[in-house]
Amino acid sequence: MQVESQVPEFVPDDFLALMNASVQCVLIHDAATKNILWANPAACEVLEWSVTELRPLKANHMSSSAQQYDRVLGRAWLQEAVEKGTSRTEWHYRSRTGRVIPTDAVATRVELARGPVVMVQFRDIEREQQIERELRLTTSYVEALAHHTSALALMLDPAGGIRFATDTALSALGAPLNEPLELLQGYARVWLDGRLSTWEAALERADPVSTVQLEVPSRDDDRRWGTVWLEGSLEQLRAEGEGFLMLLHDVSERVQEEQRRERELQQENYLARYNAMGDMAMAIAHELGQPLAAAGNFLAGVRSRARLLESQGRAEPGTTDALAYGLESAERQIERAATIVNSVRAFVGHLEHSLEVVDLNDIVEECLYFVRLRAAQAGVRVETGLSPEPVRVRCERVLTGQVVLNLCFNAVDELAQCEPGHHVLRVVSARNNNCGLIQVEDTGRGLQRDPFAESFTSKEHGSGIGLALSYRIITRQHGVIWAESREGGGSRFSFALPFPEAGPDENC
Repeated sequence: MQVESQVPEFVPDDFLALMNASVQCVLIHDAATKNILWANPAACEVLEWSVTELRPLKANHMSSSAQQYDRVLGRAWLQEAVEKGTSRTEWHYRSRTGRVIPTDAVATRVELARGPVVMVQFRDIEREQQIERELRLTTSYVEALAHHTSALALMLDPAGGIRFATDTALSALGAPLNEPLELLQGYARVWLDGRLSTWEAALERADPVSTVQLEVPSRDDDRRWGTVWLEGSLEQLRAEGEGFLMLLHDVSERVQEEQRRERELQQENYLARYNAMGDMAMAIAHELGQPLAAAGNFLAGVRSRARLLESQGRAEPGTTDALAYGLESAERQIERAATIVNSVRAFVGHLEHSLEVVDLNDIVEECLYFVRLRAAQAGVRVETGLSPEPVRVRCERVLTGQVVLNLCFNAVDELAQCEPGHHVLRVVSARNNNCGLIQVEDTGRGLQRDPFAESFTSKEHGSGIGLALSYRIITRQHGVIWAESREGGGSRFSFALPFPEAGPDENC
């Protein structure tokens, strides 16, 4: 297309040179008639009309056919510039070939020697509008991703700062919505290859992508000691403003199931160990019984022989009394050993573990001998607060006694690790609604997590019964067992078992 620019007599040469060089499209309208007087080359090129062809055209010839670009509205817009000095609008022109051109147009009244004119400057904003639409669409996608997807996604900087996160990711991390965020390390611990690690180590492995696992302590009051496990990928983004993309999914149920299976396996192993311990204890008790009885008989014989010699005058006066004192002391020690052996036999002698109606007070009394032996070595005072009336429940006597022993031994071991001071272990029994209750309290350091979530004992010289097995023993008998911090410091472990007369729906 040949672009011609016929110059009106009112256009100076310098002005013409400026307008011809401008990339901004310019149209000059008569202020009164609104007729086109002149157009610069940029306008002619966009509209695909020459100046001669443009002059007779009206708004309806060179504007979009949409109602908002009607000729009347176009004249009104130009008239507003005549009256107010300037007016701006988004106007859709139409080129010679029919292409609609969205523009940002500014109409300005200009006073010339021949009289006022309206200079319209416009630029093609079609590309800008396309970019704006794409940005709005992208923004809507990002908002949908952030607020409406179940995906757990995080954008992080090299220091671990959270630049962007979906709502589900923030919820999983326990982070507040619409508030400043901490570093990722403030919400979760990083695990690599099943081992506790650091954010720095995870960054080194993200070249460009690696697997990662997050351990998030639960902040839900209903799951006080629970943990949320997240697993996914960490990818380094090679772009301006280096960052890292973390895509995660919640694997808490899988991890908890793995932990449960591991605990069950350990339970089976420890039950086998415990049964073996019981068999060994029974054998030892049986083998020790005869030597102890024989030793007592020998001491009785020595005492009789000493009295006989004294009566015959064959022993010095007073010898028999001194000998009797020593013999009585030896007999007391043998009786003590026999008591221990009998107690051991009582605990391990019932292999069938049958349910029976027993008094929890009796079970505690049977355990106290062993508890006091363990407590004396650790400098712990043992107190009791047993119910004045029987606390009869239906349970496995031996295993329930083992639970009492385990709770008491754990309390003694806890107090032994505390600073010297007022170390007290207190065992309480009571009747509570339709259940019998046992409580073991200590003045130790208290609880930091759910102790029943661990598998048995972590102590080097533990018996192996563990709190997990205690939990299983009690719950199998339709009871409940729990732990809580004690007011004033320390902890309280409790379990309750239903009364014999309690119905099937009246579990504790």
